[in-house]
This record gives sequence, structure tokens and C-alpha cells, in this order.
Amino acid sequence: MLELRSDFEAYFGERAFDNILALQGEEFRALEGRRTLRCIFEGKGVFVKIHLGIGWKEIFKNLLQFRLPVLGAENEWQAIRRLEQLSVATMKIIGFGKRGWNPARLESFIITEELENTISLEDFCKDWAKNPPSPALKRALIGKVAQIARSLHQNGVNHRDFYLCHFLLDRRTLAEAGNPESLRLYLIDLHRMQLRRSTPRRWIIKDVAGLYFSSLDIGLTHRDLLRFLKIYFDCPLREVLIRDRLFLSQVTRRAVKLYRKTFGRAPRLNWKSN
Repeated sequence: MLELRSDFEAYFGERAFDNILALQGEEFRALEGRRTLRCIFEGKGVFVKIHLGIGWKEIFKNLLQFRLPVLGAENEWQAIRRLEQLSVATMKIIGFGKRGWNPARLESFIITEELENTISLEDFCKDWAKNPPSPALKRALIGKVAQIARSLHQNGVNHRDFYLCHFLLDRRTLAEAGNPESLRLYLIDLHRMQLRRSTPRRWIIKDVAGLYFSSLDIGLTHRDLLRFLKIYFDCPLREVLIRDRLFLSQVTRRAVKLYRKTFGRAPRLNWKSN
């Protein structure tokens, strides 16, 4: 299978698949069987993710942990297409290809446009505890993140690495007439995303806990978290706090556990779930 935008198809020629696997560029990540490169084509940046097979050892390791292994770039290709259907902003695909029949040795790639002039929410929000943003900006960003999370989980999608660092804020929309409602967020790092008819509760808890964990040090208030919950659940807060009390407790425990594991200390909580 091979799909390429027409200009890239002409550039890479008849042996496009081999030529793409042989690409060199600025290396962002290099793992066994997987490379992520940034290359320049006609003055514009693109990202190329090349998969050369994960091996049977990694496949069995995942299966023994009751996880479906990610065999190549197809998972991210499907994830981007699903987000497009849900109107969740993400990367634009330039090309995708896969070949082979052995699941341990599948060769595949995906090429996406570079998201220019963006900043991750992790970096954008890191000084909020000392230098809070305007209330309007904070409300808008909380609303955007909550809407994205709700859209994913209501439509059978879970991210698996759902942290602030994987939301990219378009700086251009930040400057548009000072209107926070015009903000645009892109969701990235989709290679482990799971797609189903409905999202299992345990994976929703993992996603929301990851998001909460990554926001624990940016100075969010109890009221900020309530705003997120109201938009995420799309129902009155009184109902959320009663009906979903166990869910909120599970999310909090998981986020605290992850924080302790990461930083070796307990977080300062701005939320009490019970």
C-alpha cells in the first residue's frame, strides 16, 4: 500500500518506498526499528516516521501484558483520519505506505506536514503558577482541552499518552484580535491511539489521569477543575460530583501515583475527589 501527495509522488519516483526509507534528516527520535526525522522539502518542514518492524519479542511482550502491539505507521495514519472525522485538529498527512506480511518485520512510514509556529501547552502553561494568564485565556484553553477529551472518549477513541505536552497551541490564533475563543489546539503523538466503537472505562481513566497529572504544577484552582468537568461531562456539576464520584476518585489516585513515580514526592492537590 502506498499513498503520496502528487508533488511527493513525482519527487520520489518509481522507487518511492525505498527512497523514503533511506531518507536522512534531523533525527528527533531513534528507537529499535523506528526513526522520526524532520526534513525540508521545497522550503517547508515535514516529519517522516519510519517503522522497520518491532520484532516478535516486543509483540509477545505486549500480548502478555494484554496490550495490542503497535506494528507500524498504520496506527497513526488511522488515528489522524479518525480525528479528521471528529473535527479534532491534528497533523496533515502527506504520505503513507506499508509493505510486508510478517507482523514482526512490517515496513511502513507516514509523512506529515510540520505544525509551524506552535507551542506545547506544557511549555505555554509552565509559568502559570507564578504568572497567571488572563481569566479569559485560561477559561478558553480549559474549554478547548475538555472538548477534545470529550470528543475522543465519546467516540471510541483514547490517546494513551494524554498529556499537556501533546497539545500544540497555534501561536497565530493566540494573537488574533485578542479573542481567546479563536484559539486552535492540535493533538499530536498519535501512534499509540486506540480506536473502538466505545472507549473502555479504564482507558478513559488513564487518559484523564494523565491530563490531570500533567497539569498539577501549573496553578489550576478548584474552580478551574470544575469548569473542565462541566464541559467534559456536559451536564450540571451537582450531577457529575454525585454520579461520577468513583470515577473522579480513581482519576485522582492514578494521577497522584504517576506524580509520585515521576518526581519522587506527593503533589500539592487543588482538588479533593472524596
